[in-house]
Amino acid sequence: MTYNRRRKLMDKSMRWVLRLSIASAGFVLLLILGIITWRGIGGMSWDMITKPPEGSFYLGGGGGVLNAILGSVVLALGATALAAVIAVPVVLYIHTYAGKSRLAGRLRLALDVMWGIPSIVYGAFGFSLMLLVGLRASLLAGIVTVAFVALPILARTFDEVLMLAPKELRESTLALGTTRFELVGMLLRQSLPGLLTAVLLAFGRAIGDGASVMFTAGYTDRLPQGLMEPVATLPLAIFFQLSAPFQSVQERAYASALILTAIILGISVLAQYTSRKLGRNTIR
Repeated sequence: MTYNRRRKLMDKSMRWVLRLSIASAGFVLLLILGIITWRGIGGMSWDMITKPPEGSFYLGGGGGVLNAILGSVVLALGATALAAVIAVPVVLYIHTYAGKSRLAGRLRLALDVMWGIPSIVYGAFGFSLMLLVGLRASLLAGIVTVAFVALPILARTFDEVLMLAPKELRESTLALGTTRFELVGMLLRQSLPGLLTAVLLAFGRAIGDGASVMFTAGYTDRLPQGLMEPVATLPLAIFFQLSAPFQSVQERAYASALILTAIILGISVLAQYTSRKLGRNTIR
């Protein structure tokens, strides 16, 4: 077999491997969506979305999961905002001041390690922190804990976006006599689509996390009342409903899972849309 034939055979083989991988990923996604929809559509109703649970909700009574929907959104918004306040300055410092220094490498390593830490570990850390400062289970405790979960996702995604910025753009900006602080503004304008995508991805991770809020945010059947009050979340609502021995309640657990899946799917689509829409004005 000649060298060119081996190259063509290898190219065709890799194409089929990539196509098989894409098809497998798509099949798994469709399988998850199909099962959740099939099991949850029977328990879906208008009350599930518009009403909080009634007293006998977990025994098969009326009501819905409006408290968990609003609680998840509020908690995820607060956690994502707190994570962005920390992550964005850190990443901009790496790209404008630290450069290729050891500090930049260590910061990236720390973020990678944080990304790999299981959510339950963050939950245990948040619970210990609550005991240390005398804070009870509340929306504030949940926001702080989930912010640590979202922080590495937001930071490393934004970091990868800034790596795609043309080197010539930075050099030409500095050649005009601008300061490094002014370079930060240029990088923010250049990377705005990627930053919004990173924020939306972090928000999607925050709204779907259950382990880190189990001991920190608590749970309540009421709508969100304030920062110092417990708050319900959709992952925990699904857990509690699946734990019930009643078939009707378990069906509503899958309906809650369908609601959460729809929210995360919508966030993912929005992230793709904003990246494409705003990315037209960036320099590549």
